Amino acid sequence: MGFLFSVPLRNEKIMTMTFKKICFLFIAALTTCSIQAQQVQIIPEPSSIQIGNGSFKLPNQITIQVPIVFESIATAMSERFKAVTGKSVIQSNQKNATIRFEQVQDNTLGKEGYQLTVNEKGIQVKAQTYAGALYAWQSILQLCPPAIYSNQINQQINWVIPYVQISDVPRFEWRGFMLDVSRHFFTVSEVKKMLDEMAMYKLNRLHFHLTDDNGWRVEIKALPKLTEVGAWRVNRIGKWHNITKPALEEPKTYGGFYTQEDIKDLVAYAKTKNIEIMPEIDIPGHSMAFLAAYPQLSTTPNYPYQVNAGDDFIDWSGLNGHITAKIDNNLDPSKKEVYEKLDIIFGELATLFPFEYMHMGGDETAKNNWEKSEDIKALMQKENLKNQDEVQSYFVRRVEKIMQSKGKKLMGWDEILEGGLAPEAAVMSWRGIKGGAEAAKQKHPVVMSPSSHNYLDYYQGEATAEGAVYAGLRMKKTYSFEPVPEGVDAKYILGNQGNLWSEQLQNIRNLEYMAWPRLMAIAEVAWSPKSSKDWNKFAKKVEGHFAILDTLKIKYAKSIYDPIVTTTLNTKGELFASMEGELRGLDFYYTIDESMPDQYSNPFTKAFLIPDDVTILRVISYRDGKPIGKLLNIPINALKQRAIKVL
Repeated sequence: MGFLFSVPLRNEKIMTMTFKKICFLFIAALTTCSIQAQQVQIIPEPSSIQIGNGSFKLPNQITIQVPIVFESIATAMSERFKAVTGKSVIQSNQKNATIRFEQVQDNTLGKEGYQLTVNEKGIQVKAQTYAGALYAWQSILQLCPPAIYSNQINQQINWVIPYVQISDVPRFEWRGFMLDVSRHFFTVSEVKKMLDEMAMYKLNRLHFHLTDDNGWRVEIKALPKLTEVGAWRVNRIGKWHNITKPALEEPKTYGGFYTQEDIKDLVAYAKTKNIEIMPEIDIPGHSMAFLAAYPQLSTTPNYPYQVNAGDDFIDWSGLNGHITAKIDNNLDPSKKEVYEKLDIIFGELATLFPFEYMHMGGDETAKNNWEKSEDIKALMQKENLKNQDEVQSYFVRRVEKIMQSKGKKLMGWDEILEGGLAPEAAVMSWRGIKGGAEAAKQKHPVVMSPSSHNYLDYYQGEATAEGAVYAGLRMKKTYSFEPVPEGVDAKYILGNQGNLWSEQLQNIRNLEYMAWPRLMAIAEVAWSPKSSKDWNKFAKKVEGHFAILDTLKIKYAKSIYDPIVTTTLNTKGELFASMEGELRGLDFYYTIDESMPDQYSNPFTKAFLIPDDVTILRVISYRDGKPIGKLLNIPINALKQRAIKVL
């Protein structure tokens, strides 16, 4: 007989009651911890986090103690807590202040790391630098209820912060976002808005794509025609590359540019967010706006150039594997004046942008017009250049020397590898990871931004619902990216970057819709340890952050709720449709009889036949008995076009 049954009955009852009480308390503690874990939804995931049992309630009088170096953060905290909690907030030198910041000498925290403790004593932050303290503040904000981001006092909310112990440092120094302001122009205030949003997720590099065929967006005082002419084009509304070519006499009413004072303002503002701005002047290709101002810099100086309005002039199918241009949009690398003007441009930019790198583009150079140029043939003979790739490499090396003379380093898209990489150039790998891997093996710095995973202008859900562009990119795939290729020394990989080209982005709301929430995935891949990657956990956090975006009135996509609809054709020519989701717990209901689907329609369980007479497939997602996501209306032609033949 066991010990439990050998005790007297009265003691047995006491022990049984005690055991039940212990079990109840244990379950309650586990439940509390589970609730706490659900409340902790920090993006990007911290390097190390321990979630405690309990939460700290902000007192009626909040005191903040900071060293002088972090004073601007304390001011921001004071303003935020006052604006939303209605509580009194003061800065204090008290050691027992509600929120305490300490500047420490701790090399394990690096340039951007921090330690954050929330317990019954309050909130304590330790950081070596302003950047670390700033990121601790961003994490504190994410630990608060989403209403912390509002501009209205809400005293009905229980202003509590879960107990946590966080030690957090970024995996990569480069956590970037590229904004194209050439195809469509965004104002200073709109760029600042994006800087605010970047800082929320600890992104620290704004790659500023300032020039392209469709507009020159930065003032160069010694070359005023760049903005007098190059910043303006005929206004066209419609799908990019489906635009009718403007007549030369049509008014050039669309455009804009940043004055040098605007740039100084943006750089200073970005600094408060720990964001460096890297300017890009895209050359030698993508230079139509440049050539509209100075046509003599091309191989066809007598051509009547104008800033491109979105009409297509490139044959992307190319010739012998190279794209070709119906209009030469390249600078002529044989002309002395080209380098003289570039010296002026990069000279003025160097005084405006303190960041160590400047980007020269170098991508998608259509070389068919170079091949016809007698001047370039003479250059090739003089410099012993064997082909047009080596001509471009010659150009890149000369641009690198110009940048170096201004105290800057050159970065370019991965095409700058072709013909030989300039001696100290950094490479931004966009055509997959191959170029980045090759550059890293040559011991050059690399930023990974492959179109396969990081191009945010790609549609992110069902193409027929969002508008098809070149390709689609689901957030799950963005999150799956690993920036360090196999066999590459990680020290040459600076980091990860998401790129947002603006051909289809006519306004800031559309820009935000394409950026969020996929930029959260870019941020977490760049910041968090590889070992912590967990799609299901991340996706749940993203859903929690939708409330933050709603509070801030940031437009974002909910495409993660929509099914991925694929089709196959069997050997009989029969069309079958299938669906899968990015998230757990979704149910898909569909109709093929023209009716509108709901939870009483056909539930998707396995691939199903699309009969010949069907004209449209309608699908809607449900979770826990409630509709979620968009109603999809997919025409039969779209289903047939995506079909994979099953042999």
